[in-house]
Amino acid sequence: MSKSNSQTVLIRPGLLADGLGGSAKAGQAVFVRDGAIAAVGPLAQVEQQTPPDTPTVDLNGCCLTPGLIDGHTHLSLPGDGQPYDQTFQQSDETMVLIGAMNMRKHLRAGITTLCEHGARNRVGFTLKQGLKRGYISGPRLLVSGRPITCTGGHFHMCNEIADGVEEIRRSVRRLVHEGADYIKVMASGGGTTGTIPGLASYSTEELQALVGEARQFHRLTVAHCRAKESMVRAVEAGIDLIEHVEFLESDHVMRFDPKVAEMLAESGIWLSPTLQAWTNYPEMVRLRKLRDEGTMGAKEEAALTHLEQRAEKRLDVMRKMLDYCLKERVVPGTDSGVGTLEFGHLDYDLQLLIECGFTPAEALVAATRVSAEAAGIADEVGTIEVGKSADLVAFGGDPTADVAAFSDVRAVFQAGVRVQ
Repeated sequence: MSKSNSQTVLIRPGLLADGLGGSAKAGQAVFVRDGAIAAVGPLAQVEQQTPPDTPTVDLNGCCLTPGLIDGHTHLSLPGDGQPYDQTFQQSDETMVLIGAMNMRKHLRAGITTLCEHGARNRVGFTLKQGLKRGYISGPRLLVSGRPITCTGGHFHMCNEIADGVEEIRRSVRRLVHEGADYIKVMASGGGTTGTIPGLASYSTEELQALVGEARQFHRLTVAHCRAKESMVRAVEAGIDLIEHVEFLESDHVMRFDPKVAEMLAESGIWLSPTLQAWTNYPEMVRLRKLRDEGTMGAKEEAALTHLEQRAEKRLDVMRKMLDYCLKERVVPGTDSGVGTLEFGHLDYDLQLLIECGFTPAEALVAATRVSAEAAGIADEVGTIEVGKSADLVAFGGDPTADVAAFSDVRAVFQAGVRVQ
């Protein structure tokens, strides 16, 4: 391919879903020039705008969509079942290698953008620099660097500990100057030994200081909130996005609270429920496969029943949240790297969203346009529109009609270059 031709490509899919909502359309095409979408629409119209001898990619039988966006990952963690205490015994250099491997897994699964929500020391920044320089391949990357946490708090092993208003402000400044794209704070306990997921870790005043400092540097803020009280304080402080949203109380029991749901609805805040993390969905998928194959034993059947009953409690909370018109602010996120959450499976989160009441078309929009808006990059990616980056994925089926299509990736493009 000549140099001039390598800068242009005409993509002709069987169907196209642009991320703006609605059903996929047949007879469409996308013309890419210099990594950006130069034309999109009916094939005949796009061909009129395409120079002669432009290379063509035929994706007959596939549906072309915007590249998927994962709003919550931990690239430096292996997702192989290791507990935090064991995982963080790895060296920083090993964590960088794990991150490079995980980025490739996500890219092959059609995820062309991801948010890296917390790594130790400079690991997250190193991964982004390696990607920028072309040393490693992977999705476009937004990094928070080290998550800010209190003494002994969740992910304190990452080494950005801040107690009180002034220390929090210093942490924000330090992270911004090291290259953080956004600021992540652990507003409640989590899976780290010794922390209490049902209790808030920071006061409203401390979170307000974090938000104020971040906004001074034009950075968005993300808060890990498993505890109900941490959710309330995050809303009061003006946090941009809340993760997990579990409504946990101090006894570690999840209890949906309509008043808090009303606060969320009125605030305009983005929500990332990380559904597969709470439900242990990967294990449910494995056990359901055994059941479907007829090879499930009594022990596996009991385990699946337990997991499904536990998952239903979490999904029921999510369904109740959607009653407050929050669907347009839900950001899918895998929490990949933690526990047994392997990279390459945003499709699991989309399957769970559909169990909560999303249609497949709405799940696609959540993983593309809505996620881009929440991350502050909607002018670059998230929809197939003229001027945006040609980050695209082709599925073997119609993901706006059948959730199974999200698991059947046939082609992946970054800036118009086919990488899968």
